Amino acid sequence: MKIAYVLNTYPQPSHSFIRRELQALEQQGVEILRLAMRPSDAALADPGDQAEAARTEYVLQAGPGRLLAALVQVALAAPHRFTKALALALKLAHASDKGALRHLIYLGEAAHVKQRCQAECVQHMHAHFGTNSAAVAMLAHVLGGPAYSFTVHGPEEFDAPNALSLGEKIRRAAFTVGVSSFGKSQLSRWAPFAKWNSLKVVHCGIEPERFAGPVQLPGGALRLAAIGRFVEQKGQMVLVRAMAQLVEHVPDLHLALIGDGEMRPDLETAIAELGLQRNITLTGWLAEDGVRQELDRAHALVMPSFAEGLPMVVMEAMAAARPVIATYVAGTPELVQPGKTGWLVPAGDETALAEAILALSQSPLERLSEMGQAGRIRVLERHDSAKEAARLAGHFRDSIRK
Repeated sequence: MKIAYVLNTYPQPSHSFIRRELQALEQQGVEILRLAMRPSDAALADPGDQAEAARTEYVLQAGPGRLLAALVQVALAAPHRFTKALALALKLAHASDKGALRHLIYLGEAAHVKQRCQAECVQHMHAHFGTNSAAVAMLAHVLGGPAYSFTVHGPEEFDAPNALSLGEKIRRAAFTVGVSSFGKSQLSRWAPFAKWNSLKVVHCGIEPERFAGPVQLPGGALRLAAIGRFVEQKGQMVLVRAMAQLVEHVPDLHLALIGDGEMRPDLETAIAELGLQRNITLTGWLAEDGVRQELDRAHALVMPSFAEGLPMVVMEAMAAARPVIATYVAGTPELVQPGKTGWLVPAGDETALAEAILALSQSPLERLSEMGQAGRIRVLERHDSAKEAARLAGHFRDSIRK
């Protein structure tokens, strides 16, 4: 079985879950053709991401001439298909704020993807995210390429389903994947009822062997870790403000903010204005080993997000036997169980977040260890990358048989 993965920007530091999915599929004998539109602008600190970049074909690097030639060749070989695909691209453009030119570029990318799939005897295409990667896969299918499916993570797709023509993409797909029951429920809002059976849940997975023998919780002053892109939806500013409420009661509290992004200057300013330089460290992006080391040093993970899909950082922290403080958003309550594996707080409520962290600081180390172990058992049962890849491969086979 040979599958083309159609991706937008790959690999990226925050998308290690795609890499794990690809590798788990390959370990089960699935051949993968990696077709990304462009490489990441971010520096790839992780050797695994660097290796993936070397294995990935970048469609836009083919150049405008080759994409245009591919489109002309497809148009001459199958004018009826080309006309349908052109009409669909313009329909997508009408719904979107990206304009017709952008969608004509997608059509050129799709022609190239279709030709590469044909040359490599690809049997099915799969995209991640319901954005332009799914649009390219859909257009490639209309141009005569194999059937496609795509995984929707959220929250971006759920914020703008009409502009992304999410319903159109679901309707034409062989199947559509949500990464949580919440995600599947949101897809159901945009799928015709006749397509509900094509909506699947396949969790993002972790590699259990990477988390064998988790490190015991450290002694000493309370240390927290938060991991994610520095953007509004991740809520790091709320966490910084919560820290300001806490340091009077827990003066030695320390937070490692792991990641980077456009909000870094704002976070640095807030940390300085609140006098939290001693309590908060911004680490930048770290390789997976570096993230694991920070989790090993921490007593808990904090995820203050306003919107999420199903956060990988929570899974990894739970696999590392760390309690989690997170917000009641999207699929997170399917992972974090209040009182058993951590705390859940309302998104955007810095006082509630501070109170949860204070409760954690007042919990005996033995209790925190019990919560961490309960979380580890839960995530290893539900999010084994090999099991989830096998589930996805089964959906691929079912689609190919039809």
